[in-house]
Amino acid sequence: MTSVRVLVGTVAGAVLLPLLASPAQADSPTGPAVDLAGLRGVLRSALAQGAPGAMVRVEDRGTVFRAAAGVADRGSARAMDDTDRFRIGSVTKTFTAVVLLQLVDEKKLTLDAPVNRYLPGLLPDDRITVRQVLGHRSGLYDYTNDMFARTVPGFEAVRKRVFTPEELVKLSLRKPRTSAPGAVYSYSNTNFVIAGMLVEKLTGNPVRTEYQNRIIAPLKLNDTFYVHPGTKIPGRYARGYLTPDQAGAPLVDATEQTVSWAQGAGALISSTRDLNTFLSALLRGRLTSAAQLAQMEKWLPSSGTGQAYGLGLRRRDLSCGVSVYGHTGAVQGFYTYAFASKDGKRTLAAVANTSNNGTVLTTMLRTLDPAFCGKATKAVGSPASRAPRGKAAPVERHEDMTPAVPLD
Repeated sequence: MTSVRVLVGTVAGAVLLPLLASPAQADSPTGPAVDLAGLRGVLRSALAQGAPGAMVRVEDRGTVFRAAAGVADRGSARAMDDTDRFRIGSVTKTFTAVVLLQLVDEKKLTLDAPVNRYLPGLLPDDRITVRQVLGHRSGLYDYTNDMFARTVPGFEAVRKRVFTPEELVKLSLRKPRTSAPGAVYSYSNTNFVIAGMLVEKLTGNPVRTEYQNRIIAPLKLNDTFYVHPGTKIPGRYARGYLTPDQAGAPLVDATEQTVSWAQGAGALISSTRDLNTFLSALLRGRLTSAAQLAQMEKWLPSSGTGQAYGLGLRRRDLSCGVSVYGHTGAVQGFYTYAFASKDGKRTLAAVANTSNNGTVLTTMLRTLDPAFCGKATKAVGSPASRAPRGKAAPVERHEDMTPAVPLD
């Protein structure tokens, strides 16, 4: 029987930042109780479907609920723990968007200005705006479609490679654009490579410095790092395991890599605690002005049912009618969900240390209902959700996108 460890306690202290704007108002001042049994069921299902380990942390007005199952390291069999650090994949995009929205507040950037105003000659179309880049409506092809068409060989080809952002944009521009600028939503890592380039051009600093000075240090995110082009995760961490495309093939330890293929689109390292702190601060108005938070929350439909995308921020509509705000992340070896209530007072961060396993990815999505609705989805733990290890998962071709799994 799978062992699931559960802890409930309190969190002392709060972010020591002045409010830059009034906090966003909650849909309701209180919410249903966190369903710990439902969360435990999700973690057990993820392990049954091939994840070596999984964990979740929910915080609600000073109370923290933690559950972990399985192992952080298959070699040593060390148990997964919610103090472990991990690669957060595309949750990085929300950090990058926050920095750019702060630059809008500082009058250094205009959302509806063309990208080429700030990065002359980078793009072949002067109509592509900063807003379209942050909202995945630029029409720029996602170069990772080709980079990871074959999952493990694609990863091994870039594991130690260091790209310049310009090289990644050129990979995108080799392919036709997917639409006219602003026409439709089309998720593309190219957009947030460009967003990182904008940060560096407008500040004169590496994105690492801007993450550190604007978000990590003020919020005391002691587990959050941008180590690119370094390959190691500092301190205590969960190892990440990539599922090969071939059914039954052994998992590949993908922990050490440059993540240079993603950069401002997906290279941050963090922990469940830090992600909860970050999202709470963002939605309570501690990181941008009210005006810029409102820009992030200008929702337009994305390709999945019950969800929408703003500027580097997702909205998901849950079964109980509650909407939550945050981002998903998939990078080789890790699946992450990081979401919060509208008022930022209840937050969830959940991670499984595997990837290229769409069944696990879908299962981890089901942590949201127990955390925010107080009940588990019926599919959690059901026979239909327990696919044979390595057989039923749709193949993830690149970060934060999986065929038949409507995440973006």
